[in-house]
Amino acid sequence: MTGVAKLRRYHAPVWDESIIHELGRKGERGISVPRVEDEITAQTGAIDSILPGKVLRETPPNLPELSQAQVLRHYLRLSQVTLGMELDIDLGVGTCTMKYSPKVNEGLAALTADIHPLQPEGTLQGLLEILYEFGHTFLGEVSGMDEFSFQPSGGSAAAYNNACIMRAYHGENGELEQRNEIITTVFSHPCDAACPATAGFRVVTLYPEEDGLPSTDALKAAVNENTAGLFITNPEDTGIFNREIDEWTRIVHEAGGLCAYDQANANALLGVTRAQEAGFDMCFFNLHKTFGSPHGSSGPGCGAVGVTEELAPYLPVPVVVKEGDRYGLDYDRPRSIGRVRDFLGNVQVVVRSYAWAMALGARGLREVAEVSMINNQYLEKKLQGIKGVTKPFGGRRIDQIRYSLQTLKEETGVGVDDVNRRIVDYGIQTFFTSHHPWLVPEPFTPEPCETYSKADIDYWAEALRRVCEEAYSDPELVRSAPHNSSMHIFDPSSFDDPERWAMTWRAYKRKRGEK
Repeated sequence: MTGVAKLRRYHAPVWDESIIHELGRKGERGISVPRVEDEITAQTGAIDSILPGKVLRETPPNLPELSQAQVLRHYLRLSQVTLGMELDIDLGVGTCTMKYSPKVNEGLAALTADIHPLQPEGTLQGLLEILYEFGHTFLGEVSGMDEFSFQPSGGSAAAYNNACIMRAYHGENGELEQRNEIITTVFSHPCDAACPATAGFRVVTLYPEEDGLPSTDALKAAVNENTAGLFITNPEDTGIFNREIDEWTRIVHEAGGLCAYDQANANALLGVTRAQEAGFDMCFFNLHKTFGSPHGSSGPGCGAVGVTEELAPYLPVPVVVKEGDRYGLDYDRPRSIGRVRDFLGNVQVVVRSYAWAMALGARGLREVAEVSMINNQYLEKKLQGIKGVTKPFGGRRIDQIRYSLQTLKEETGVGVDDVNRRIVDYGIQTFFTSHHPWLVPEPFTPEPCETYSKADIDYWAEALRRVCEEAYSDPELVRSAPHNSSMHIFDPSSFDDPERWAMTWRAYKRKRGEK
């Protein structure tokens, strides 16, 4: 193959940096606040005489005390030990769609900082127009859905939103007690099983045949009078597209169920296929994946939910509406499932995505799909020549492929987690393995979306080739990696220690074995 990249020398800076509370020293200040009472204070009185006693702290907050220079050093050091889209190639974080987010859009999103969500609607016309037009003009055209909500803050929140809509729909028809089963596939995103289960449904999971997809006959066998609906990702997280998807939705509809489309990752489908033509009643997009707003892991994100006209009354309130040339917020929706997030959701994410889509236009959005597919085919050709790498199920894929390092593991003892750590030594962010369970042994799932150039793909593939060669020649070098990172192998045992790691009180109690 042509396009063999030269690997550069890389070594991350190592800062033994304490957390900011530990860096503080009593008396340090970034700015001195005058303590002399000004004219306003003299007129209004001390602040503790204005606020209700129940909102006043009994003791001052334990804030870190640092100078401006110390704060600057701290965050610059942290930024130097972080790899990501802004610093290097991270096309390996498959299903998360890591793409370049134009910085000009950050300035536009920042304009929302001065907006209060409880302002009169007449003062929010510009923002409401963006929300309305992005839902109806862009996402509506891409999906064929009639109405959108931007309240859900991510893909799983959007899937749960759709499960709640499905529950409300069957409840209103008096069938909820009977229709208590959701059908999904094992290679759909795990939220397509977890969210309906959280909403109270029983989940029926279909497993793949030799071609990597469940058969239509398996779906027919699973559908019955208890079927509430179908939750499915297409293409599935393996990158395989179900070409019989319209037949699947027809079967579910004939049984009285609804169909929900997980399009969190729609890079390769923009302007190519639409949820409506495939027979879906609802779908969602992750704006922080496909539509050019940064994928911040824990946030901010936006799972934009679209539904048909029949299901529009169930959307969370308020819904942005247009009357004449004015925009407003419709709270009068008695069939709504209610709020799923405060106010209008993460509107700054919508503003970024709106700007991204406006800059591209219809032709540009279609080109996003075309380049994503071309990039994936090119990367596949590169990886097929690497010893130890295989592609389960065969066949064509769309914009990502779930590969396997099972052969490498069997022949060298080096597995995907080892390779994951070693590739960091070449300045590449760790690549995504897959959701559990690992039905594809030793999996990894790169996704070279439209952001990445041929040179980026060449470099990423060459780094993986080098690591696989090392696994055959010096497996211990790979197993003991990373060597050039700011952090080496860490001990994960503390993750299960509630005294050392628990994000919530509920998680703390669960780790302690309490209810």
